Amino acid sequence: MKDTKKIVMMGLFVSMALALHIFEKAIPVPFITPGAKLGLSNIITLTVLMYLGFKDAFTVLVARIILGSIFGGGLSGFIYSISGGLLSILVMALIKRLGKENVSVIGISVAGAVFHNIGQLLAAAFIINNINIFTYLPILFIAAVGTGVFVGLVAKYLLASLDKIVNIY
Repeated sequence: MKDTKKIVMMGLFVSMALALHIFEKAIPVPFITPGAKLGLSNIITLTVLMYLGFKDAFTVLVARIILGSIFGGGLSGFIYSISGGLLSILVMALIKRLGKENVSVIGISVAGAVFHNIGQLLAAAFIINNINIFTYLPILFIAAVGTGVFVGLVAKYLLASLDKIVNIY
């Protein structure tokens, strides 16, 4: 892939992830778990991980988290997003590498959603200096499976169409 084309694609991926992040903050979440979200921006992160690889997905993730924090997340939002995001992408990349043909995009997404929650709980436990916050994990686990399946399905269909879109230009 040409350098200019890749820079443009990365800019588009970051902007799409940021737009989805901002959009998601504006919609009410019908979950019974406080703080649970659909993780719409993770559609882009997962797509980039599967399409371009870890380095580019890491770049998109960090850029989206920094910009999302600037546009309304604040310091606490940054801390929770970066801790969950980094653990999530590391686990997804590891599963992608080790799982190869045995784990689908949906499976990778679910693992990412679960570990995103674990990363956020680790940050919260550190901040409040109380490990008992992990009693919240079973509820978050259930929410993560549902959102992970949703994000994985959307990413699966986006990946199927991405080659057609990219090869046009």
